[in-house]
Amino acid sequence: MNISATEVNKLRQMTGAGMMDCKSALIETQGDFDAAVDFLRKKGAKISAKRADRDANEGAVISIVNEARSLGAIIELNCETDFVAKNEGFVSLARGIAGLALENKPESIDALKALSLNGISVSDRLMEEVAKIGEKIDISKYELIEGKNIVSYIHGANRMGVLVELNNIPSDANFTAGKDIAMQIAAMSPVAINRESVDARTIERELAVGREQALAEGKPEAMIERIANGKLEKFYKDSTLLAQDYVKDGSMTVEKYLASVEPGLTVNRFKRIQLG
Repeated sequence: MNISATEVNKLRQMTGAGMMDCKSALIETQGDFDAAVDFLRKKGAKISAKRADRDANEGAVISIVNEARSLGAIIELNCETDFVAKNEGFVSLARGIAGLALENKPESIDALKALSLNGISVSDRLMEEVAKIGEKIDISKYELIEGKNIVSYIHGANRMGVLVELNNIPSDANFTAGKDIAMQIAAMSPVAINRESVDARTIERELAVGREQALAEGKPEAMIERIANGKLEKFYKDSTLLAQDYVKDGSMTVEKYLASVEPGLTVNRFKRIQLG
């Protein structure tokens, strides 16, 4: 029987099972979706089709870096309740998946799910966890950084994770600085490293908001652009990492703090994932 990709995807959306499992189930049941769901249940691919409609907004964010500090991975593994999110078995599974990502460098979440974890695919391992716990469990976010000096940080009982790549070769001093900057990123949520790396759409949006605010305040037409640009400068100060006040010492910026640690030390890039 010919099963279309649309049908396979529909069953996948209904159940959360893998694409090949869904296709096999539809072939076995001659395209009968209800029977296919039952087939997957019997196979243990999914405890309940209803779980696909549940919100899985709890979970754990795990970031991990290799010994050489040249590669870092960060994932968000979701579940439905805080109780499960704090379970050591669930957190251990999240760590295992993050470690697998670090070892194999998959290019996407789907590629990560296809990797083998303790003899079975990550996708099937997640299905096993669903069957055991009775909650929807899935990977919602995944990032990988490869570079010369990467530091990771986890904040708030696995509710937020950060990866930071510094430009200098690893040292004890810049490892500590990396942790400090990762904490800064977690706390202050910068949108970019510096003003040059802010995308054009964001700049235009900030200028548009500034203009609207100035007009709403009744400012003269001749002053609108100057006011909007002034607000953009404040945005750069508040929302770009290197220009932000350093949270541990408000007398200096992040850029100056890094320079005080090592001449020329700066941030090449960062990834920040917050639960939810």
